[in-house]
Amino acid sequence: MNCIRCRLLQALESGAIPRKLFQSPKFQLHTRRIPQLPKQFSTLPSRKQQQSSNPADDDPSWISSVDREPQIVKVKDGHGPGIILLALIPLTAFALGTWQVKRLQWKTDLIARYEDQLIRPPLPLPPQLDLSALPAFDFRRVYVTGHYRHDLEMLIGPRIRDGEDGYVVVTPFERTEGGSTILVNRGWIKKDRKEQKSRSGEDALPQGVMQVEGLLRDNPKKNMFTPENQPEKGLFFFPDVVQMAELVGAVPVWIESTMEPELFETLRREEKGVPMGRPPAVNLSNNHAQYIFTWYALAAATSIMFAMVFKKAPKGPGGRVRRSSEW
Repeated sequence: MNCIRCRLLQALESGAIPRKLFQSPKFQLHTRRIPQLPKQFSTLPSRKQQQSSNPADDDPSWISSVDREPQIVKVKDGHGPGIILLALIPLTAFALGTWQVKRLQWKTDLIARYEDQLIRPPLPLPPQLDLSALPAFDFRRVYVTGHYRHDLEMLIGPRIRDGEDGYVVVTPFERTEGGSTILVNRGWIKKDRKEQKSRSGEDALPQGVMQVEGLLRDNPKKNMFTPENQPEKGLFFFPDVVQMAELVGAVPVWIESTMEPELFETLRREEKGVPMGRPPAVNLSNNHAQYIFTWYALAAATSIMFAMVFKKAPKGPGGRVRRSSEW
């Protein structure tokens, strides 16, 4: 539209079009005036607005940020409380690794002491027992003479052996030399051999006076996940030696029967329901070396992470000030 208007003006100035033509009523009837947008809908700033866009024109005291004098700004140049927590992780891991070193030494000495007890010849269990001295003879081979009280038999379970469910048979043993009764852990039987009448063979329920050899053991410890025994119902989930001894009128002495893990002997006992004793060996787990490696590796990894985070400039105003000072 502007180009057409410009050409018309040029034609008028050059005289190519007479001026009287524009003054005729027909031309004014056919020409249309282009509407203009109101001022409130205009997107272009006016000349007055363009002239007043400079703050210095409105406020003579205004100073640009470029001309302003530099000021020292106090900012928090730190990492916050999270860096303290991150620093505690390698320290804690290192302390736990050092503690596991001491535990490894303690467990190694304990296993060595138990193995030394195993290789010694068996001792006769004395008639009068000092219960406070029993922990010093843990894993010591002993033998006693007397007879079993099968009528007071107790079953601890369930216990899993080679993927099969069963029970541990605990039978009071009445000694002939001293008259006191002790508890003998005869071994494991399958679940279907729970009833005594389901067991066959002379050694399934041995009768008469005999000599029994086994390992003198300290009272086993109960873990937090094992339920409490119910002796009034005949339910025992862990060997509470003191509780079981009081129930049958025995002294709290615990002996575990042993057997060599031979295949044919194991099959024979399993078939006839004869309790299978434990092998004469120390089966204590010793995984403290793995724990030492784990904790020390964690301490080293978290120490590297802490150093990287500590050297990195913090975010926020403090980080911006630090970076600008290096420019």
